[in-house]
Amino acid sequence: MIGLFNLMRNKRLFFLMIGLILFIAVIGFSLRDRQLSAPEKFVNDSVAYVQQWLYKPAGYIAGFFEDIGNIRSLQEENEQLRTTAAAYARDKIKYNVIEKQNAQLERDLKFTERQRQLNDYQYLIAQVVSVSSDPYNPTIKIDLGSENGIKENMAVVTVDGLIGIVSKVSAFSSNVEPITSLDEKSPNSKSISVTVLGRENDSFGIIATYDQENGRFEMTRIPENDPMIVGDTVITSGLGRVFPRGLVVGTVETTPQAGDFGLTKVASVKPQADFNRLTEVFVVKMADNEGGTP
Repeated sequence: MIGLFNLMRNKRLFFLMIGLILFIAVIGFSLRDRQLSAPEKFVNDSVAYVQQWLYKPAGYIAGFFEDIGNIRSLQEENEQLRTTAAAYARDKIKYNVIEKQNAQLERDLKFTERQRQLNDYQYLIAQVVSVSSDPYNPTIKIDLGSENGIKENMAVVTVDGLIGIVSKVSAFSSNVEPITSLDEKSPNSKSISVTVLGRENDSFGIIATYDQENGRFEMTRIPENDPMIVGDTVITSGLGRVFPRGLVVGTVETTPQAGDFGLTKVASVKPQADFNRLTEVFVVKMADNEGGTP
C-alpha cells in the first residue's frame, strides 16, 4: 500500500515537471522572431480595426470633457479679469475725485488766504445743494444756515467772482439770490456799487440790471471823465454797505457810451463767475463795523 502511494506521488511530480517544461517551451516559442500565420494576421487586423473605432470616440469624448474644463477655467479667468477691471475703474474714479477735491481745496485755501490779507474778511465754505431754474424766481440753495453764522444780505462768491446775496436763512440751509436776477425795475432788487481794480478812486458805476439775452451786466452812472477802458476788472466799491468792497464782479467789455440823458455813461460788463457750474461757494462774513447785514 505504501509502495503504491509513493508511485502515485512520483508520477504526479513527473507530470508536473513535464508540464513546466512544455510551458517554458511554449513561451520561448512565442517570443522568438517568426512570421505570423494567416489566421494570426487576420485576428490582429480585426482587433486593430475594432480598436480604431473604439479609440476615436473615446478620444473625442475625452477631448470634449477636456474642452469643457478649459472653458470653465477661461470663464473663471474672465470673471476675475472683469472683477479686477471693475475695481480698477472704481479706484480710478475715486482717485480722480479725491485729486479734484484736493486741487479745489488748495485753490480755496489760496483764495481765502489772499482775500483775508486784502480785506480781512472771513469766508465760510458752503456746498451748493440745488439751483432753481425758474426764470422768475432763481434761487441757489446752500448747506449753511443760521447755526453756521449765516445772515441775510451776506454776499456769496466763488473763487472767480461775486455770484449773489443771501436772501433767506434757515437753521441749516440758506437761499441765495444770484446777481443774474438784478433788475432795476424791481423794487426788491439790490444794485451793486462798483469801481475798477487799481483805480478805485477814479472810476465809479452802478450795476442794477442783467441782460438775460446776452448774459451781460449793464453798468450805468459812469462819470463822463471816467478813465474806464475795455478789459478793466470791475469790483465792488463797498458803498451802500450791502456788498463788501473788493469782490470781483466782471470785466468791462465795451467802451463806456453816453447814456439816455447824456450826463453819465453806460458800459457792458461780462460776469467773471460761471453761474452754470456752481458746486462750491463762499459766504463773505464781514467785521461788525463794516456792516453787511441790515
